[in-house]
Amino acid sequence: MNFRIWVLGVFSAGLLSCSAEEKQTEKVTDTPKQQAMVVTANPHATKAGLDVLRAGGSAVDAAIAIEAVLSLVEPQSSGLAGGAFMVHFDSETKKLAVYDGRESAPSGATADMFLLENGDSMPFIQAKNSGLSTGAPGVLAMLSMAHEEQGTLEWGSLFSHASKLAKEGFEISPRLHGMLVRFGKYIPSTPEQGPTDAYEYFFDDAGVAHPEGYLLKNPEYAKTLEIIAKDPSAFYHGEIAKDIAAMVQQEPRAGSLTAEDIAAYKPVKREALCQDYRDTQICGVPPPSSWLAVGMIMGILENGPKPTTAGPSDPRNWAILAQAQQLAYADRDQFIADPDFVDMPIKGMLNKEYLASRAKLISDRSTPLTYAVGNPWAYNDTPSDQTAGIDATQDVHGTTHFVIVDTKGDVVSMTATVESIFGTTRMVGGMFLNNQLTDFSFQHTDKNGNAIANAVAPNKRPRSSMSPSIVLDKNGEFLMATGSPGGNNIIAYTVKTMVGVFEWGLDPQAAVDLPNMVARGKTVRLEKGATPEAIISAMKDLGFDVDASRGENSGLSVILRKPDGTLEGAADKRREGVIGVL
Repeated sequence: MNFRIWVLGVFSAGLLSCSAEEKQTEKVTDTPKQQAMVVTANPHATKAGLDVLRAGGSAVDAAIAIEAVLSLVEPQSSGLAGGAFMVHFDSETKKLAVYDGRESAPSGATADMFLLENGDSMPFIQAKNSGLSTGAPGVLAMLSMAHEEQGTLEWGSLFSHASKLAKEGFEISPRLHGMLVRFGKYIPSTPEQGPTDAYEYFFDDAGVAHPEGYLLKNPEYAKTLEIIAKDPSAFYHGEIAKDIAAMVQQEPRAGSLTAEDIAAYKPVKREALCQDYRDTQICGVPPPSSWLAVGMIMGILENGPKPTTAGPSDPRNWAILAQAQQLAYADRDQFIADPDFVDMPIKGMLNKEYLASRAKLISDRSTPLTYAVGNPWAYNDTPSDQTAGIDATQDVHGTTHFVIVDTKGDVVSMTATVESIFGTTRMVGGMFLNNQLTDFSFQHTDKNGNAIANAVAPNKRPRSSMSPSIVLDKNGEFLMATGSPGGNNIIAYTVKTMVGVFEWGLDPQAAVDLPNMVARGKTVRLEKGATPEAIISAMKDLGFDVDASRGENSGLSVILRKPDGTLEGAADKRREGVIGVL
């Protein structure tokens, strides 16, 4: 039987993009296999994933190879010293599993660690570029756990693609170069500013960022991969952990993370949360992920005003979506945190009656309200008389997302991150250290003295906006996988793909290409340059506080199973998205 590989690469700098198509035909003699697909934000990563699937690897095997490559070629977004969430669908058992690799705060973390002497919050860039912000890395332990349960190839074989790139070099992509030009000023260039490893890695002797196309080598990362390939636990119990702790404890703004904290880290396998939506189930990650807001938005839309057949051309449909976002974001900000530290009305937030009551607040009036927090506790199994403090968390972009369907039909939807761009800018073993602890609220109480759910605490996992999602059809079969990077915008970006496909009848690529809209609080941000002026004007006329923002830079990756069983992928042109089909 013949099979063909289509790899569609979309390379972008900002919102400008171009595409190239490569076709390759190979001869196989085994029995026919189900179509497989990989969608990532980088062509090297997509190739690594396809190579693993071609060798008989599972979706989890491919995810490991992909993340190892992304840690090298997309270091501004994610890395093996960061964290991740994975949703996995087993096509044989029809069961979903969630693997939680979110970082955790060190045992020495304190509630006021991001506060100045006068009680004000530390400026974000100071907190980010510091040892204070690094949590115990979780992605590698999570991937190891998933591999033990779902892997088919040998663990050590999954790092060869990344290792070769690290040794032989990879060309700096347009997006990576653009990040260095825009944000290089925040990378310490003198010891007084902080460790200078990243500066020496990315800049020449004259202080100029290496150009697009420059062949960048990372022998230190290759050494790290050799250690990891032999034994993933060596990352947590050997010299790598000691080196990470030593780097974190360097001034300025030294952190408390120790090698013992890293050794004590444990990934968590959780049950997926699922929300009924029409004749499908939309499923994702429970807290500390904020996926609950994705489920809430879709539940509110199902119970709210029906969209018109004009889809994205009708401002009324955008107005309905904006208000559903405002309602869900309000609850998300108030309640979501690490479940080991905070009680949450999870069942109440997804309760059909509660969502219907929230949907009734959606209005066609010309002066839409910015909606306050609801009371999901009234619909929860267990009540609470505690008043949660008003959230003060700052969410910053710097993440990646990819989706995989293997030849068996198993599915992975995974979002990984180092938090902000280039994490802390501190490097160990060729990897960037995460600044995930800035995903906590810097303040631990609000102005009324109420405790904020997402405040810092020892060994606590910060709330995440990462929302990898899998949609199942009425028979419990895989229908769609989606997700995105983008800080707190992830929720809105991910929902956009579902709304585009299920509410507005678009194909996956058209849904991804839709203008991004984020309605969190009073302001509704619409993607400048992508949103028609007629929609922007109409939303203003409807009473929304509209900000036409250039910063709505998603990185969506989507796979949809069509009625005939074939797969259709979509990659975000706003980044360097690549679709690979096997």
